[in-house]
Amino acid sequence: MEMEDLIMAHSSMLHVRVDDEIKAQASEALAAMGLSVSDAVRILLKRVVNDQAFPLELKVPNAQTRAAMEEARVTMKARAARFASADALIDDLEKARQQ
Repeated sequence: MEMEDLIMAHSSMLHVRVDDEIKAQASEALAAMGLSVSDAVRILLKRVVNDQAFPLELKVPNAQTRAAMEEARVTMKARAARFASADALIDDLEKARQQ
């Protein structure tokens, strides 16, 4: 076993003061993206470290994207496939491209 395997990652608690309304609105927007406030802070800090810059902005997905995400969740939960074969998938992509 190597030394790195013996070292446990340490975590720190980060306390941030924000306006109650901002926290509520941010929590709602992040939940729409499938994230918690803690998730967002961790992502932000990791990106700042990795990029040495403030990261790009995240946005709430539009209605079409949300519908596609929900369809994917349902398909994955049912362990089903949207297409019976690769050919059916390619045919659907070709039809969509022609529209």
